[in-house]
Amino acid sequence: MIENLEYKSIHPNQSLSDFVDSFWCMKNKSDQKLETIGLPDGRIDLSLIQTNEKPFEIRLLGLGTKQYEKGLIPANSLTFVISFKLPAAEYIFHESLSDLLNSEKILKNDFWNFNKSDLENFDLFCEKASLQIQSLLKKEIDNRKQKLFRLIYQTKGSLTVKAFAEQSNWSSRQINRYFQQYFGLSLKEYCSILRFRASLEHIAKGKLFPEENFSDQTHFIKEIKKISGSLPKELFQNKNDRFILLSALSSQ
Repeated sequence: MIENLEYKSIHPNQSLSDFVDSFWCMKNKSDQKLETIGLPDGRIDLSLIQTNEKPFEIRLLGLGTKQYEKGLIPANSLTFVISFKLPAAEYIFHESLSDLLNSEKILKNDFWNFNKSDLENFDLFCEKASLQIQSLLKKEIDNRKQKLFRLIYQTKGSLTVKAFAEQSNWSSRQINRYFQQYFGLSLKEYCSILRFRASLEHIAKGKLFPEENFSDQTHFIKEIKKISGSLPKELFQNKNDRFILLSALSSQ
């Protein structure tokens, strides 16, 4: 991890585990902007950000399907993030997030009653965010959807769409219609992202061969290059810590 970049993450309590992947914070303590490249991780991110230029801003980043230039981490900046699992779109945000595929939007500065003071203490932020998310759960998650998404995350997207449909008692056609409506991509595309994300954990440790979910080395390299735009070896080298997700994984 970059010397002047602090990173910390914690998991949500069990009651929110179907909707929240993690809470994390990132602080650039230096007076220099840091270049970084984003990689797909299968999550929807709500970020509270503080920089010298903008004292407070809230952003919502949708799903990513490819490597994207995340630009610069501003000097002396602080970012608190809630990383959501997909069911959060329907059950927490109560809206489709398909228009945010590979994009983001700026939200109002009082979104979900957050404010600048919430960036003063990460642990307190996590507590407040957890209570806020809990209050937004207006209904119990549908059994089929709960079973489907738990299977998706437990297997890291390693099953076929047909297998997911059969085990969740939900037709492939209905599943893909739901995915397109709420997230802007198919279940198959999303599973590819999860398999890619899982492979990054191995690449971060220098394992440049398929551990799981890929038929052979050629398939592994092809899929990694397709999603990230880089070869596994280039990702592992991570020159100048360009890939912030890999830097975070390497520090864990």
